[in-house]
Amino acid sequence: MSTRTVVHLLRHGEVHNPDKILYGRLPGFRLSERGERQAELVAEFLADNDITHVVTSPLERARQTALPLLATHDLTPAIDDRLIESDNHFEGQRVSVGDGALRSPANWPKLRNPFRPSWGEPYLKIAHRMLGAVHRARAAAEGHEAVCVSHQLPVWTLRRFLQGDRLWHDPRQRQCGLASLTSLEFEAERLVRISYQEPAGPSGSQVPGA
Repeated sequence: MSTRTVVHLLRHGEVHNPDKILYGRLPGFRLSERGERQAELVAEFLADNDITHVVTSPLERARQTALPLLATHDLTPAIDDRLIESDNHFEGQRVSVGDGALRSPANWPKLRNPFRPSWGEPYLKIAHRMLGAVHRARAAAEGHEAVCVSHQLPVWTLRRFLQGDRLWHDPRQRQCGLASLTSLEFEAERLVRISYQEPAGPSGSQVPGA
């Protein structure tokens, strides 16, 4: 008989970001009070699950999101750099429609190829590193469940890759809310099911730097 293992991809909770910049990999960005509550709600939701391994992105907001879950299951966290937020040349700037970063001619060369994308880490590279992190977590939790705490774009890129969808996409259409779970079910090493849940409730997809 094959072994069933589930790897949950948990997006971190809301971050305190009053200036609404794209914070990306910048240090010092912590969960807001709402984000801390979202992390608690996820831990409550997964309290009865057979979770034996929790691994996070090295960024503070991801490690914070994991804390209630670690306490609930009495686990020690691991860190996998492959779960980190995607690299982005607009890091530290305001990039919403109408903001200065996108209006500046100096930045237009960074926007020349949305299919790669030209403004940051290539989608295919993101998908490959995330898949490597997932399979390491799957092996560590074989026969049980693992949680990987990561970020919106890496989680969504991996999901599209696994579904056979094109990797470039409209960010407004991402199904990856704050503190959401994208769950990958494996039979041995074979992916058999992808599911999605929002234990902390729905949230908009357009959260700068998420």
